Amino acid sequence: MISRIDLRGRPLTPRQLAQVLPRPDLDVAGAAELVAPIMQDVRDRGAAALRDLAERFDGVRPVHLRVPAQALADALSALDPGVRAALEEAITRVRTVHAAQVPDDLKIDLAPGAQVRQRWLPVGRVGLYVPGGLAVYPSSVVMNVIPAQEAGVRSLAVTSPPRVENGGLPHPTILAACALLGVDEVYAAGGAQAIAMLAYGAAGQTPEDGEILCEPVDVVTGPGNQYVTAAKRLVLGTVGIDSEAGPTEIAILADAGADAGHVAADLVSQAEHGPTSASVLVTDSVELADAVDALLPAVVAGTRHSQRVATALAGPQSAVVLVEDLEQGLAVVNAYGAEHLEVQTADAAAVADRVTSAGAIFVGSYSPVSLGDYMAGSNHVLPTGGCAHYASGLGVHSFLRAVQVIEYDADALATLADRIVAIADDEDLPAHGEAVRARFGR
Repeated sequence: MISRIDLRGRPLTPRQLAQVLPRPDLDVAGAAELVAPIMQDVRDRGAAALRDLAERFDGVRPVHLRVPAQALADALSALDPGVRAALEEAITRVRTVHAAQVPDDLKIDLAPGAQVRQRWLPVGRVGLYVPGGLAVYPSSVVMNVIPAQEAGVRSLAVTSPPRVENGGLPHPTILAACALLGVDEVYAAGGAQAIAMLAYGAAGQTPEDGEILCEPVDVVTGPGNQYVTAAKRLVLGTVGIDSEAGPTEIAILADAGADAGHVAADLVSQAEHGPTSASVLVTDSVELADAVDALLPAVVAGTRHSQRVATALAGPQSAVVLVEDLEQGLAVVNAYGAEHLEVQTADAAAVADRVTSAGAIFVGSYSPVSLGDYMAGSNHVLPTGGCAHYASGLGVHSFLRAVQVIEYDADALATLADRIVAIADDEDLPAHGEAVRARFGR
């Protein structure tokens, strides 16, 4: 069901490890070629293109591209009380964590009359993409909206694919989550066309759309399939993006003391997202690997989306990786840079502190990825495909800009004038130095 990679006795460099570890077979560049005409169509025809593309890809032609306020209110009124209570708890915890992330402005006095300040300013408008294909993700509404709100963003637009069963509107639980968070600008648009709408804006073509359907945003965030990822790549530069999120992934670093049932359940839970999801176990215990292998068939058979899970576990992106010892295990997970990394070892907290590349780290047997997906308070929009080597998960910082403010008086500038001129002349940019001299009649 799941393949094995035996790295015992193979001292590999991080680069070599990256080449042998399992990854999904994705072609974002090829997807970009496919979605480029779609995005141009939205840019050219606005709402008309969005309706045509929804009919083509989602099987429904939305009457309302912008979700009416009444539909948001109705979705919240009809929300199952248990789901509402769970979402409210998640909102409270996620808001608490993200409110604490807001950085303080800085003021540095370098000398009398010489001051540099750093101000943190929110972007003006953001577009938040919420997937709606194989699964429904109201939790992604929570994870995208709250950091933007806590950063102080004044204008937020959420978009999610239209659903046949909901009359061309996004899934009602997604609409209810938006209403819970006070978001009233919500669109029934998915895929690359939704990213184009957010990045370029879209004019309306029917009376209910108005002259302007959607104003362009400054930043687009949110996970999606490879076509959404390709679309985000294409608009980067026109807008900022959070990351090129690929298929979700879990890596579990476990030793002989780990509970095989917990490990098997966690591998399956991540594979449930879709057939290209990655589930990777890294262990120095053959006994644990064998026990997990023995348990997986029954766990997979007993879950609702068993076919999807089985495909993901059998794919090239999933594997059990056998290592010599914990040291090699750490080298493997650091080279892999998982979106989600669980550490189920002795002294798990100390081991977790030695991890250098992961989107989020889940410490111990009672901190499963599912906790982070919904209730931990952390964010579940995380870097995938090894991007954790240089990228962070979504947070308040994703919606903030650091602006430096420089203020020197005449005396403070005069003390540096000759040094500024020296560097300017050395760089053969004499006018730079002359701009300083001009202030002192030199």
